[in-house]
Formats: sequence, C-alpha cells, structure tokens
Amino acid sequence: MATNRPQPELGTSLTDRIGDTPLIRLSTGGLSSGTALGPKGIKLLGKAEWANPGGSVKDRAASAMVGDARKRGLLGPGKTLLDATSGNTGIALAMLGAAMGFPVRLAMPSNVSEERKRILRAFGAQVEWTDPAEGSDGAIRRAREMAGNDADRFCYIDQYSNDANWQAHHRSTGPEIWSQTGGRVTHFVAGLGTTGTFMGVARRLKEWNPAIQAISFQPDSPFHGIEGLKHLGTSMVPAIYNPHLADRQLEIETEAAYAMARRLARDYGLLVGISAAAAIEVSLRIAAEEAAAGRNAVIVTVLPDSAEKYLSERFWEEA
Repeated sequence: MATNRPQPELGTSLTDRIGDTPLIRLSTGGLSSGTALGPKGIKLLGKAEWANPGGSVKDRAASAMVGDARKRGLLGPGKTLLDATSGNTGIALAMLGAAMGFPVRLAMPSNVSEERKRILRAFGAQVEWTDPAEGSDGAIRRAREMAGNDADRFCYIDQYSNDANWQAHHRSTGPEIWSQTGGRVTHFVAGLGTTGTFMGVARRLKEWNPAIQAISFQPDSPFHGIEGLKHLGTSMVPAIYNPHLADRQLEIETEAAYAMARRLARDYGLLVGISAAAAIEVSLRIAAEEAAAGRNAVIVTVLPDSAEKYLSERFWEEA
C-alpha cells in the first residue's frame, strides 16, 4: 500500500563514520596469544582509530576543523584548503576535500612513507614537499609562507593552532573512552604531535574524574622515526598545547617503538603503526609501575593508525 511517509536514507555518510571506534583489550585475555601483554591485575585498552574512514585518529580533528571553517565562511567557493602535515591529517583533509568538493594543498616532509604519498595522490591532493631534515617544522614554515603570499586563495586550517582540533576529542574521543570503560579509566596515555588528542581527551576525562592520571609522551630525541610525534623541546610548540595538563610527561625511544610494532604483529597478530606501538610500550611501562606498587589500574591509550602506511619501512625486516 502506498504511503506518504518520508523514507529514511539508506546507509551512512562518510563523516558519519568518523568516531565511535572500538576499544580493544590489549592485556591478559584480550588477545588470542597465550603470552600475556602486561602484568596481571592491570587492564590495558587501546582505541582502534584505524577504524575511521581515513584510517587514523586525524579524521576526527580534520572533520571538525573543516566543519568549523565552512561554518565561519572561511572555506567557500574558490578557496583551497591549506595545511602542514606529517601525513595522517593530510590524508584526512584530502579525503574530505575529495568527498566535499574543495581542493587541498599540503606541505609535508618528503621522507614520509611511500604509502602516504600514494594515498594522497589517489585523493588528488597537491603536495609541497619540504626538507626532511626540518621535519614538521619545515612543513609549517612552508604552509605559512604560502598562506601569507596568497591569502585570498587559501584557507589555512593550521591544525597546530586550531582549537577545533582539541575540541573534536573533547567532544568525541573523551566521552567514548568514558562510556566504553564505564567510567573506570584510571590512566590516559597519548603521544604529542599537534597535541590535540591529548589536550581534548585529558580535559574531558578530568572534568568527570580529576583523579585520572593524564600521561603524555614524546620521542626522546629530535631525530626520531616516530611519524606524527614531535620532540617539543627542539620543535615549534603547537599553540593549542598546555604543558600543565599532563600529570606526567614521558619519553620513548624510536627503537623501542619499532621493537614493539614487530612484537605486536608477530606475537599477537596486531598490526599497528609506529606511534601506536610507542603508545603501547609507554602504557606497558606504566602498567609495570602500577603492578609493582600493588595497585590495579585501567589504562587507556590511543592507537592512531594501523601499520598499513608503514609496511615499506625497513625496521620490519629486523630480528
């Protein structure tokens, strides 16, 4: 029988698929291997951000920043979105540009993985390759130069200074972690790149429970192999960063992150990116401290992406 009722739309949009990522068990009993990952009495959980449509946690911030720019009329007809990136934010912005119909121009160090370069080409983004020795700072300087020289052409999104970056995690990632742990999270661990993930989640969790330990980490050296993270002591510090929010600030060695990535793949069937492996390594160190002190803990970390963008890296072949 015919009806005049409006029919619901079938399926979901690309942006509707951003967020609500799984929280996977990493500690004893969570993985199929018989070998425990972490000490008994400690629950270690990871937010599987590769489940986002662009394959990384940066989909959240990119979508929020694009939405904010369009709402304020900064990204309209005739405008090209511009930003500096080490990879994942650029991929997310390129994906959104292809889906929403605006051109994307990126400044990026030329030594990023070949997989990232191919993904950006597939999405049709234009890329200004910068000196790898200058890292993300060189890309930032180039983006600022382009924005200053042609302000009428570009909408410079500036993820390192854009409050919509951390607000995306305050609005989504933090509440998801709280809900998925039933409010039982005791420690939150995240790496520092733009610092948006750590800033947004830590703020939100501490609003609900100030006793939660918010622990940030960064590479232990200016010359490191953990894409997406910054050594803040020798880098341009993001404007959105507040160093007083962290209860502890730790450092991680590149080789430890590489070794953990290999271990997770070979012993647990978990193929994660380098920054995700670093996050798990740092979380395990905290777990060991808590266990040694006789305390139970629920440690949650963010796994920014999978290993798919890093499989050409040589460290996988090492013993």
